[in-house]
Order: sequence, then C-alpha cells, then structure tokens
Amino acid sequence: MSRFVRALALVGLVGTLVAVPGSAADPAPSTDRLNKTIDNVKVTDLEGDTSSLKAYAGKSATVVVFLSFDCPVSNSYAATLADLHKTYKAKGVGFLAFVPTDDVPATVAKKATEFKYPFPVVSDSNRAAAEAFKATVTPEAFVLDSNLVMRYRGRIDNQYYGRLKKNPQVTEHDLKAALDALIAGKEIATTATRAIGCHIEAKERKVTSENVTYHRDVLPILQKHCQSCHRPGEVGPFALMTYKQAVNWSADIVHYTQTRDMPPWKPTGGVELSNSRALTIRELDTLAAWEKAGCPEGDAKDAPPARKFPNGWQLGEPDLVLTVPDDFHVGASGKDLFRCFVMPTGLSEDKYVVAYEVRPGNASVVHHTLNYFDTTGKAKKLELAEKDRSKGKEEADRGPGYTVAMGIGFIPLPSDASRPGVPAVGGLGGWAPGQFGVRFPEGSGTLLPKDSDIVMQVHFHRTGKAEKDRTKIGLYFAKKPVEKPWNTLVIAGMSPLSMIPANKADHLQKGGGYLSGDATVHSVLPHMHLLGKSVKITMTPPGGDPVVLVDIKHWDYNWQESYWLAKPIAAKAGARFEIEAIFDNSAKNPHNPNTPPKLVTFGEQTTNEMLFGFVGVVPAGKERVRLLPEMPK
Repeated sequence: MSRFVRALALVGLVGTLVAVPGSAADPAPSTDRLNKTIDNVKVTDLEGDTSSLKAYAGKSATVVVFLSFDCPVSNSYAATLADLHKTYKAKGVGFLAFVPTDDVPATVAKKATEFKYPFPVVSDSNRAAAEAFKATVTPEAFVLDSNLVMRYRGRIDNQYYGRLKKNPQVTEHDLKAALDALIAGKEIATTATRAIGCHIEAKERKVTSENVTYHRDVLPILQKHCQSCHRPGEVGPFALMTYKQAVNWSADIVHYTQTRDMPPWKPTGGVELSNSRALTIRELDTLAAWEKAGCPEGDAKDAPPARKFPNGWQLGEPDLVLTVPDDFHVGASGKDLFRCFVMPTGLSEDKYVVAYEVRPGNASVVHHTLNYFDTTGKAKKLELAEKDRSKGKEEADRGPGYTVAMGIGFIPLPSDASRPGVPAVGGLGGWAPGQFGVRFPEGSGTLLPKDSDIVMQVHFHRTGKAEKDRTKIGLYFAKKPVEKPWNTLVIAGMSPLSMIPANKADHLQKGGGYLSGDATVHSVLPHMHLLGKSVKITMTPPGGDPVVLVDIKHWDYNWQESYWLAKPIAAKAGARFEIEAIFDNSAKNPHNPNTPPKLVTFGEQTTNEMLFGFVGVVPAGKERVRLLPEMPK
C-alpha cells in the first residue's frame, strides 16, 4: 500500500479505529494451554534433523517465541529478545523461536543471521508448533517451567498498544517479569497478556465460495493500491505479488483496509484529490468477501497483466542531482528516526524548479522525505553541531546529517531580508512510496535561490536489523522564463504565544488570512505535531460559502503529504483561507510526549506544537500573492 510527513509534501504505508490501551475494544488475552505440559512438539533444524522440544529446554525455564521476518512488529523485537537471552542464559533459561510461515528452513536460517538472533530459530512451515502452543500472532512469547508446563503466554512488553501503534515508552516488561518470578520460585502475577502483532495464517483454508476470486477480483486491487510499496526491496514489510503471499496476509489485508489504516490516506472529507489512495466501498467489500470465503484462487487466465514498475529517473535525466554525501547507518531498533541531510546546490544564480524527483537509496527503510531549501546556513550549523556531538562515539544511527524530532530544527523565515520577496527558507515538496516525481503546473515553478542548500528530512523506520541508505533528489530547471511562479501560502493556526493546556483532550486552535490577489489553488498540506487530533483547511470566496479543501478526522504525524486537487480552484482576491484543528493534550493520547501531560507551547521540538496550512497556488499575474490579516482593499 503506499506511504509517509511531508509537511513537506508527501508521503510514505492509515480514519483509523484505534484501540486505546485498556479500552473495551481490546480482546481478552488467550489462556489456551496455560498450566498444560507442552511435550509433543518436534523441532527440525536446517540440516533436516528432528529432535524434541526438550532438547532445547533450559534447566530453570524455557522461552518459546513465534516470529515472522515479514512482520514489522516481530522484527522490531529482535534486539530485545537478544538482550533477554544474554541476561537469562546464565540463569538456566533456554530460548527457541519458531517461524510459522512458508519460508523454507534455509531462508529462515539466513534471516535469523541477518537479525542477529543468538538462539535457535527454526521453521514451522507446517504450523505444527503453532498449533501445539495455540499461538495466534507474531511475535507471541511463551514461558515453560522446568517440566515444560506453560506458565505464561502473551506479549514481550507493552511497546505496542495496537497493531503498529507504539506507546511513547515501554513501561511493562511482561516476559521479563514472568521469568524473574519463575526463577525465584514465585507465582507469576500476570500469566496471560494480549500479544500484538501479525496474524498466523492457518496452513490450509476451506473455500466456501468462488463468487470472488484472487486472479479476477483481488489482484487488480492489490496492483492498483498495494504493490507500489508491498514488493521486494520496497518499504512494505511484506510482498503482495503472488496469490500465496496474498493468502498469507489476507487477515491483515482485511483488518487494515477496513480500519482505513491502509492504504495510508488520511483525508476523510474535502474536494476531490488527484493523488487519492483511498479504496472504494466496492473494493473494501471485495477484499472482505474474498477472505471470508477462504481466499479462492480462481483461474489464472482471469488475471490482469503483471504491473510493471519503472526504473531510473521517471521524469528524465535531472538538471541537478544531489546525493547524501555518505552512507547513513540506521540502527536496528528504537523509535523511528527523522534525519536531515544538507546538500549544497552550488548554484551561482537563481533557478526555477519546475519538477523534482526523489530516489531513496534503500526503499525498505525510507518512509518518506520532506524537501526544503535554506539560504541562512542554519542547517549547516546544525549538521556541524551534530558532528561535534557524535565525534568519537560509536552509535547505531550514524553518518552525515543531523537528527531532529520535528521539522528541520528551526522555523523557516518567510523572506531574505537582503533580497525582498525571495524566501530565505522554503519548501520543495516531498516524496512517499508510490510517487514517481512531481511536476508543477505548466508555466509555473518554485524559485530556488542561488547559494542555497537543499535540506532533506528523511523519515527512517526500523526493520529490526542494521541498514544503510543514501537518498538522492533530482531537480529539473525551467528552460524558459517562468511567468507565474509557484506560490506557497502559509496559514498560521498558532502564534508564538499559543498554549495548549495540560489534560485538555479537545483544545481548539485556528487561524487564517485573506488572499492578496487572484490565484489558482492546486495543492494543500496541513502540518501539526504529536498532539494533533483533527485538522481542516477551508477557503471562503468573497461573499460565498466555505469550501472544504481537506478534512482529516484522525491526524497522524507519521502520515503527512501534499494533497493535489483533481480540479484546481480559481480563488479571487479577498478569499479567506482558514485552518482549524483540535489538539489532544490528555493522558489518553498515546502519542503525547509528556507523561503526565504538561502545558505545551508553540515551537519546533517534540514537546512543542505547531499548526500550519501550506496551500500551493499559481498567481493569476506575474506577482506572487500572499495572505493578509485583513480583507484587501
């Protein structure tokens, strides 16, 4: 499915029905096989030799965990499980992992090495072990005592409160607590917790109907909406290129599409958008009916031709290619990383950019990018400060650039004081998976000042193993005079004095301005931080009714992008643009960076907030337009 912050113009893999920790929507944890002896499990190693579970048991306890190398939740626990093994091996605890997927033993062994598992990881392709333990998701952990009696089952810790929904902090270490109690000869306080991860598919499915089949009905949907990200080498955690792959992930496909988590598309209202990834009701019903019927394959002759994905620069050879100067190393585990890379353009004169294209060096870790230009030198100073800070340190995340929590580390200036009308810092779009380059409307372009630096904020997500990336951007310059420059209107919804009270779940912020001259609206992009709950941008023509440009009911900082109007709208001078948002600064907001909640003010940091709307327009004349605090005369 496709992807993720482009306040900036973008992205990269979501309204969302989110279960709040401890809510009534959470299913009860399974207690199946608790206090039962698990002694009928066969373990087959890479050489094909078979032994019993007892051969892997520890003297004091045994941890059995079910993993999937296609599941991002499972992969995120690789380092945690390695650390637990290191701690408890000396205490007589044995560790063993089963992989209940169709991967052959050699593939399982290769992946286990890549993720640096220090204990045996074996294939469970026939799902025999999963059936013996009644395991339902990956990762799911089980603790057996010295007699192989199950004493605990469930999650490893509370890193996640929902599928791919992380808590700000890990506060409950359930597997560790169970081991500590068992080793100490004490009762385990909590013997069952709800494991959160990827569903373990049954080995066989019973087909009850062939009214909806994979080749005829489902594959076209996957090709259109999913395969741009869910194919080998791309950011999707698993591939959806074959019937078998679709069957294996059918439960997740239905779950994520029905909750609108996938394809990642946040708008729930507003005008028609040309880059919409939303599924139609018919497509949603088709996927659900197929899974319910047992995932019938149908006739391969009914399948559409395989989708072809382009290679190389999609917009042709760029006039200027800027590349991150060296490999950036992304650590295996931890929170998602936002890294800014500074790339000098070396331009001796101003240029108009009429198109741009971003090419990730490692698409499996690049969630999205936001692209800016900077003439102030502030980004360079931040990069030098980061270099000095990390000098002599061996860190998992290392390489060029500087790390920020939000934005680019400083608030962009509207103009260069030495060059009136020329922005000192400005946006240059962004990239998300599935995007193959952006061209500005015919006859327009965005001004890139001379001697500027391109600052690219890259959102990296972790894969569970160490990765490297060198992303590049290609710029295409105008070959003839640009008569109508691309204009970005900035709607400010917060001021430096704005404050969001602690423990307020529905704090309203809004702001707006009046258009100084006639223009045509082409795109819109709202931007907030982690407390954002909902946001809406409207345009009201002089003497007319408001037009909702975009309405997002469930804001998610990780999924921002520029929304392009399917039919550009002509706006007259005096049109009012307004942004309105609700912020949730309560303890119930799982994204709240403060525990307990604190008073939050405007700013760039994680613990600050902001509210902006970026509206891309082309002026009717040669002069740039802007937003005024009052109706123009």
